[in-house]
Amino acid sequence: MTAELDLTRLRVLAAVARTGSVTAAAKELHYAQPSVSHHLSRLEADAGLPLLQRHGRGVRLTEAGRLLANRAEEILGRVEGARRELDALAGLRAGRARLAAFPSALATVVPDAVARLQQEHPGLSVGLVEHEPPDALAALQSGAVDVALVFEHIDVRHARSMEDLSRYEATTILDDPVHLVTAADLEAAPVPGYVPDLKVLDDAEWIAGCERCRADMVARCAAVGFAPRIAFETDDYVAVQALVAAGAGVSLLPGLTLRAHRHPGIATAPLPGAVRRVMALTVGPPAPPAEALIRQLVAAGANVPL
Repeated sequence: MTAELDLTRLRVLAAVARTGSVTAAAKELHYAQPSVSHHLSRLEADAGLPLLQRHGRGVRLTEAGRLLANRAEEILGRVEGARRELDALAGLRAGRARLAAFPSALATVVPDAVARLQQEHPGLSVGLVEHEPPDALAALQSGAVDVALVFEHIDVRHARSMEDLSRYEATTILDDPVHLVTAADLEAAPVPGYVPDLKVLDDAEWIAGCERCRADMVARCAAVGFAPRIAFETDDYVAVQALVAAGAGVSLLPGLTLRAHRHPGIATAPLPGAVRRVMALTVGPPAPPAEALIRQLVAAGANVPL
């Protein structure tokens, strides 16, 4: 029979999974290595299953260890959230909502939402950190942030599509259309009313963005029968637009990046049906400060012309 699982021991297991070794986990947690080994041994006894196995000079997680480590991150995140709620309820510190968001959201939706929140709740403060969706999810699971602002391309699946998000509380902020971006003086440049057809650009050179945006672009081109020739890759959407304007290639960019910055030398048109959904995620129902922030993110999202 499985014994009650101790939170400290779960925190140790999660650190081993995250860092890849007992030594690194001890350093991260500021524990002595024998103390980490002791906690892991006791956790294995509590679980009734082996959680680690020797691998060369180190250790690796068993199947049971991986399962428990994944759940430990969620449990610890929930406990940390509960502690913050209790602290706020007891008046130990002012309310605070911590948000992880991707760059184009930080440049568009988030400032408006923060301004709205501060106007409605002057006592609340907001902590912001820039993360692409996979890192934002990791921060959410570990309890480092209260809300993760992420995106997922909902009309196409690819190798970089995110995991099942059903374990999170999700609120849709907006549906962000994906645009074809070309140099304004290109013969095939979009004009008002133009409906893009990627097939006509099968011999063009392409400029790719972040890993997930690159995977989305490749998947969309593959869906119409060709593999794009990628000439440049950069996570910087300002650089993507500058390269396109200079005639170095064509690209696909979501609407928020074009709201954040628009180079005068580009032409754009939305791809029919191509959308990335921007969502605010929490682990369980959000605490009052996070709930207030999400409400203002929804309002700000509705106010973004795309």
